[in-house]
Amino acid sequence: MTQTILVTGGAGFIGSAVVRHLVRKGVRVINLDKLTYAGNPESLREIANASNHRLVEGDICDSQLVLGLLREEQVSGIMHLAAESHVDRSIDGPGAFVETNVVGTFRLLDAALEYWRGMDDEKRDDFRFHHVSTDEVFGDLPFDDTRFTEETPYAPSSPYSASKAASDHFVRAWYETYGLPVVLSNCSNNFGPYHFPEKLIPLTILNAIEGKPLPVYGTGENVRDWLYVEDHARALELALTRGKVGQSYNVGGGQERTNLQVVEAICDVLDEREPRAEGTSHRDLISFVTDRPGHDRRYAIDASKITRELGWTPEETFESGLAKTIDWYLANEWWWGPIRSGRYAGERLGTSRG
Repeated sequence: MTQTILVTGGAGFIGSAVVRHLVRKGVRVINLDKLTYAGNPESLREIANASNHRLVEGDICDSQLVLGLLREEQVSGIMHLAAESHVDRSIDGPGAFVETNVVGTFRLLDAALEYWRGMDDEKRDDFRFHHVSTDEVFGDLPFDDTRFTEETPYAPSSPYSASKAASDHFVRAWYETYGLPVVLSNCSNNFGPYHFPEKLIPLTILNAIEGKPLPVYGTGENVRDWLYVEDHARALELALTRGKVGQSYNVGGGQERTNLQVVEAICDVLDEREPRAEGTSHRDLISFVTDRPGHDRRYAIDASKITRELGWTPEETFESGLAKTIDWYLANEWWWGPIRSGRYAGERLGTSRG
């Protein structure tokens, strides 16, 4: 029987990569997305006519909608990616992050538990609730060789990371208290095609193409561990299908770069792909701006557990993934052009979150 997976937030950046990956593999996907500013059905264009994909516009806070979908489609697993994820937005308006990331996760767990309790024994044993989270729940690291493991204590720094930490705790509580079979994963910064243009890498690519300033927070020394989004999608499938119930898995690319190194690397690739008319480097567009509050110094993931237990390793390096990403943006203005000119005009800076 074909697996049927409910993916929440499946029109977002990571969510759409997961949906495209699963649909290509023949999995039936019920894609529940609120279609807010970062949820874009155009990210699903290549599977728009696929018979094993159904896009449903709706809110994870609507427990009855979720429960109805679970029962109607006889869902065998949930991959929960729906989240508000932009750090700057969380500083400006934390309420939306509490509503979606905390209350929304609670409502989803509530519906999942009721559905799971009503399943027959064999289906109950196979059911999984996979909660997808972030390395930002761990706070930050000093500039040394330490990395986040699954045992690292939580120490969130921003309203965004605090809301994700809370959701992680709720998921674990539903496992410990009610026995709901859950799996968790915490990822490092993602990058790749279909990345919303307020985030660091796509913002830098598109500003550089348009000859606009390339804003870098502070001195650009903050370090992030970068993970190509399609590598992440493969890891998430493994965590859902082979991960141990009650366990969490850290997923990282093992590709640490300072923010300034990321921006400079983009400039260097564009100097080759799209030279500036005046012959100068895109690096000349770099401008340093005031750092934001609570900006974590460094994130780095120890992904040895998912490699050891599930056999996952990333296929892309930072350099190969970045080249693919830049080439995609150069070739797909149809996707990002309307976002830049309409719903999002490029006024916000890229942040730490992937």
